[in-house]
Amino acid sequence: MAAAESGAGKRPRGAEVQDRKVDWRRWKQERKAETKKWKEIKLLKKLEKQRIRELAEQQAQTQEEQKEDRGRQHTLSVALPGSILNNAQSPALRTYLAGQIARACTIFCVDEIVVFDEHGEDVKTVEGDFEGIGKKGKACVQLARILQYLECPQYLRKSFFPKHEDLQFAGLLNPLDSPHHMRMDEDSEYREGVVLDRPAKPGRGSFVNCGMRKEVQIDKQLNPGLRVTVRLNEPQNPEAKVRKGTVVSSHHPRTVSGLYWGYSVRLASCLSAVFSECPFKEGYDLSIGTSERGSSVDQVTLPSFRHALVVFGGLEGLEAGVDVDPNLEVTDPSVLFDFYLNTCPSQGSRTIRTEEALLISLSALRPHMEDAVKTPRDS
Repeated sequence: MAAAESGAGKRPRGAEVQDRKVDWRRWKQERKAETKKWKEIKLLKKLEKQRIRELAEQQAQTQEEQKEDRGRQHTLSVALPGSILNNAQSPALRTYLAGQIARACTIFCVDEIVVFDEHGEDVKTVEGDFEGIGKKGKACVQLARILQYLECPQYLRKSFFPKHEDLQFAGLLNPLDSPHHMRMDEDSEYREGVVLDRPAKPGRGSFVNCGMRKEVQIDKQLNPGLRVTVRLNEPQNPEAKVRKGTVVSSHHPRTVSGLYWGYSVRLASCLSAVFSECPFKEGYDLSIGTSERGSSVDQVTLPSFRHALVVFGGLEGLEAGVDVDPNLEVTDPSVLFDFYLNTCPSQGSRTIRTEEALLISLSALRPHMEDAVKTPRDS
């Protein structure tokens, strides 16, 4: 009887196998559900990362568009004769006069300075030696060289300006202190630099001296000695031996970020060459001549423009440049310009020196130009 009861308490072997199959199926289903849930979580994380990445790209694009909105698309050019240096009595005073021109143009954010020859001496290069005050053809060259020297950031001058007689008094001039003249530890999105003659691995770009404690490795392989505008990458690893940057156009800080980034200097052999050798494809769409015989600047309304040019005469006015220009058959300089303006009506002195006229005229024209820039171009 006891043996029978004992045998009755045991489960059949087939039932145990069946239970194991049920447990296996349940475990398999649970495992499948967990795997499915894990895949769903992984997919959600992936979608979240993608969404964050898209948001970051949209934000970067928005910031870039905002920078473009901040950018300045128009330019201001100034043209003046190099002969104004001949009115100075010594090399030191000639240099100081050039420094006044550079300071005035920087204060009013002039993008291009054109030095034209009103004596028909056909000078187009700043190469050569200074041969003394009053020597033929040297005033334009010296003025252009000093203007270029002052525009160059201090840490780059040794690379681009060897010792020269024209620059012997340049160290006494007031610095321009423009936005691209950076201090060593000053933070900035852009910097001017010179490409170094330092070996780099193929495809890794060149090294540039940007006036910082660390050199900058740019994204392109360029020839040594070339001046470049560099946009520094952010964020930067503070422990890295070099900083990273991208080469951009010299106009990029102005057109994208709205920064004033110095001026360029151009030599013109005559007054007509100021217009004919314009570096902009569409030319100057607004030209202004300055003279005491022009109409008053107070009543002028300037049209919208992209590239404006303001031209100043020397000791004898713009008439001197017109008379010696072989390409001009006119005698009245006012016909060369869209506007011929007197920027200082009722002047108390018989004459206004060119360096004074520069400050007076740019100051008087500034509000009119600002209104013109805000006006739609098709209006």
